[in-house]
Amino acid sequence: MDEDSIAPDITRFEALAHEALADMPEAFRAQLGALIVHVEDFAEDAVLKDMGIADPFGLTGLYVGVPLTEGSVMDPSTEPARVFLYRRPILDEWAARGDVGLTELIAHVLIHEIGHHFGWSDEAMDRMLEED
Repeated sequence: MDEDSIAPDITRFEALAHEALADMPEAFRAQLGALIVHVEDFAEDAVLKDMGIADPFGLTGLYVGVPLTEGSVMDPSTEPARVFLYRRPILDEWAARGDVGLTELIAHVLIHEIGHHFGWSDEAMDRMLEED
């Protein structure tokens, strides 16, 4: 059966996220350090509240950590950087759009969140995508 025709459970979704990460160029992955990718069905209520998001389907991913542009060898972070992918909102977007494969959408959200690890703002990433 086609990977992009059925909604995967959380275990398969996480495997797809890690496959997307593994498919990224080595030079890119080498800059990620100990970045950890988590998959959850939805963001925690406290996260949504902190971000001012009322609808849990409104957040597909989140970067948590100190961006490389803000890190310091004099004051290293004690926690590894983390990317959260939220399965149900991503599945909802995939179903609503109908014009993109799920593996492609997972990779897109993952790359977007990793962009924050490199210190890129949402606005800067939007501009880069418009230039593409």
